[in-house]
Amino acid sequence: MIETVAAEARGVADDLSPAEVLSAIRDRKAAEDRAAADQLVLAARWADLHPPESIHTAASFTVPGSQHEEPIAGEGAPLVAEFCVAELGTTLGITSTAAKKLIGHALELRHRLPRLWEQVHAGAVPAWRARAIADTTIHSTPPLTAEAAGFVDAQVAAVAGRVGSAQLDRLVAETIGRYDLATADPAADPEDGYLHVDPRHVTVDTDDVHYAGTLRIEAEVDIADALDLDRALAHHAATQAALGSLLPLDARRAKALGDLARTQTALDLAGAGGDADEPDLPVARAVVIHAHVDASFSGDTTVFGPTGRMENGQRLVLLEQIQSWCADSRTEVTIKPVIDLNTTLTAQTRKVPATIREQVILRDRTCVFPFCSRPARRCDIDHIIPWDDDAHAEGRPQPGPTTTSNLACLCRFHHRLKTHSPWRYEMTTPGVFAWTSPHGHRYRRDHTGTTDLEPLVRGESPAPPGIPRPRRR
Repeated sequence: MIETVAAEARGVADDLSPAEVLSAIRDRKAAEDRAAADQLVLAARWADLHPPESIHTAASFTVPGSQHEEPIAGEGAPLVAEFCVAELGTTLGITSTAAKKLIGHALELRHRLPRLWEQVHAGAVPAWRARAIADTTIHSTPPLTAEAAGFVDAQVAAVAGRVGSAQLDRLVAETIGRYDLATADPAADPEDGYLHVDPRHVTVDTDDVHYAGTLRIEAEVDIADALDLDRALAHHAATQAALGSLLPLDARRAKALGDLARTQTALDLAGAGGDADEPDLPVARAVVIHAHVDASFSGDTTVFGPTGRMENGQRLVLLEQIQSWCADSRTEVTIKPVIDLNTTLTAQTRKVPATIREQVILRDRTCVFPFCSRPARRCDIDHIIPWDDDAHAEGRPQPGPTTTSNLACLCRFHHRLKTHSPWRYEMTTPGVFAWTSPHGHRYRRDHTGTTDLEPLVRGESPAPPGIPRPRRR
């Protein structure tokens, strides 16, 4: 009875025939596609309402490994104010980066891929497929001019967006060659001008720790390098088996990759002969494991619980796994003291000491901005109430002391957002933060996630006193 009432409350009857179920779910999918298309229109409108003051205040993507930044959409699309993406993201319950991508895709489609944009709103191409195409044209290297993007648009629209990633890459590569875009780079080989963005990369997803204590590695390398690596892994896996390893082949290959990362010293083959004159090899692995394990005392002995929690990914980890990670030869193990999160720590300087920083990181775990998931160890430590450099000289109490109750982890973007925009927050209880957006919407953030305290209603809500509305064109 309870299940029936719940189903009917969601507008779904429990007596539908198979044909009616298929018809209903097709209608829901069509409605979902229409809503996604409308969301792109609204994201573009949000961008129109928030032009930047200058190119230096425009939203952009930072290119990993360099100081270079690229716009959120290609040449010919309007720029967008950097900090406006955060409020759109919190409204949608997504990260600021995801909101930036949504706005960029909307502008790319509307201004540089107009045929595809029209097909999305005609229902011929789903929004997710159009966004994937827009993402490729935005981040092409070398960048696509407006004319080149128009060529891609015409080709893709001709097949109603039904292209796979490989086909799209080939199309973009052809476009780069057709419009001689690569020759603009003096370091480029003219004969290789048809090549698309260099696909080589090695990505280690440190934020997603599997329950088994593993991380995913994805790579794309040169053919010769890939074949060499394959042979090296096969050789090391066979060596492990010859030395008595009972692990399955895939596990031995994975372990071999770690051995290669430590310059092959984990097998300690150099010292197998026992040569006293052989120089000591450097430490190959420095293990800094941020794992939290319950412990108790039995007399003078510390007794650890069998399980703990990995800081990255918030996943379960076994004590035996930690012991095995630290057991390989030439491994330097660093043990850091336990910090009591219930103790208030205070310093007399603006600079946050290492002990207080560690305490705040352990308490917050991630950036504390709504829906942000950037690990706390890659964040700044922010004074919630700003430190006043003149307070001591003027004989006034310090309004923003360096104390646990006035500090929080913010990633660099959201730290700048808090400093240079109307976003405001306070710590209501240790580790619990109340945020207020420029349009007065409130969010609660703690270690369990984000709660919208004022779900948005239809229509335009009034701006809080003292907070100007976005400029309109």
